[in-house]
Amino acid sequence: MQVAYVQYNPAYLQITQNLKQVEALLEGIEADLIVLPELFASGYFFRSHEDLVAVAEPIPEGPTTQWMIEWCRKTGTVMVGGLPERDGDRFYNSAVAVGPEGLIGRYRKVHLFYEEKLHFSPGNLGFQVFEVADRNGQLYRLGVMICFDWYFPEAARTLALQGADVIAHPSNLVRPDCPRAMPIRALENHVFTITANRYGVESNGRETLRFIGRSLICDPAGRVLQEAPPEGDQVGIAEITPREARNRRITPHNDLFEDRRPDCYRLS
Repeated sequence: MQVAYVQYNPAYLQITQNLKQVEALLEGIEADLIVLPELFASGYFFRSHEDLVAVAEPIPEGPTTQWMIEWCRKTGTVMVGGLPERDGDRFYNSAVAVGPEGLIGRYRKVHLFYEEKLHFSPGNLGFQVFEVADRNGQLYRLGVMICFDWYFPEAARTLALQGADVIAHPSNLVRPDCPRAMPIRALENHVFTITANRYGVESNGRETLRFIGRSLICDPAGRVLQEAPPEGDQVGIAEITPREARNRRITPHNDLFEDRRPDCYRLS
């Protein structure tokens, strides 16, 4: 199946403009799974809580999720992308997985980074894996994590233990080390990973963040199948076979998960 990331530079709070830009980038792209960045249509570094309130959306009826669903209906693809979710009086840094039939599921970011803690509540849904199909009807298992979750090995491992073949990773990365770490996350869990990052700069009026680009797709052997440059729009595409993630045998005597010794690990 064909998988893709979208790397671009969204305009702050300009949801309609940003959706049009992503649509233009995806014109003519054939893919079974498309991963978009974290908060891909709203911008990231909120200057005030009021700015977040202005762009936060309910799921699935908000404009960003509805645009994604409509795109999937037209193309038959599955899409994962990040948005600021409003649920009553709470706000979450969320990602949705959608397909031609509508909403597949949502994930609320567990590990909040930097000033996200000033605006968002920590995710309360845990890490989830969704069974989805490619355009030929072949089923695979899709896990979702967001940006800073990569820093915690437990996040990708939890998804892999739940049977994820592919981990979608919407991101707004500012640290330079994630592109070095994601091949390791893929290798140590024997999964495919798709990191979709943005580039450019954004200011909250007191500080400026520079996003590193370098979106990438990794295979279960830790090989980088596709990587974007630090700057510039790019839709990166790779051909993968999700079932390759399911054989976790390392030698005739070793299996990545069967050899685990939880009784010997101290995790808290």
